[in-house]
Amino acid sequence: MTVPPFGGAGGRTTPGLPNMPTPPTGWPVGSFATYAEAQQAVDYLADNEFPVADVTIVGVDLMLVERVTGRLTWGRVLGSGALSGIWMGLFVGLLLSYFNNNYGAIIVGVVGGVLFSMVFAALGYAATKGGRDFTSSSQLVAGRYDVLSQARNAERAKEMLAKLALGSGST
Repeated sequence: MTVPPFGGAGGRTTPGLPNMPTPPTGWPVGSFATYAEAQQAVDYLADNEFPVADVTIVGVDLMLVERVTGRLTWGRVLGSGALSGIWMGLFVGLLLSYFNNNYGAIIVGVVGGVLFSMVFAALGYAATKGGRDFTSSSQLVAGRYDVLSQARNAERAKEMLAKLALGSGST
């Protein structure tokens, strides 16, 4: 029995996804620079009647990329606190007005939510003492994306992806 280069005995012991984090299994049949390219390759396999349940996309050389989106100021902190407070206060106010038939509860809820959220946003920002004066968004990306297939269909997948790369794939 040949052991695949990635993973253990060559297949999952239970149908579907594993319950615990496990390394992927299968043979590499393609490597791509972007996730979109790997996704397109698997879509091509699916469109051409390949059993894609045997296929896995694996991100290799993972990186956490944090993109700075702006400068954090007291105005932005208080503004975002006020906006989140409006939503929370509106929700609470609507619930209270539904049970009391009192529409003034909506106004009280919104005002209370704004004040409460602004205070907590200000306290959180003050606690950083200027240690993080920017906003950002984080994303997990890979250096490359490998497509793996179980051994029983790996050669066929390689051939099909080679046709796709040469541009002679029929989709």
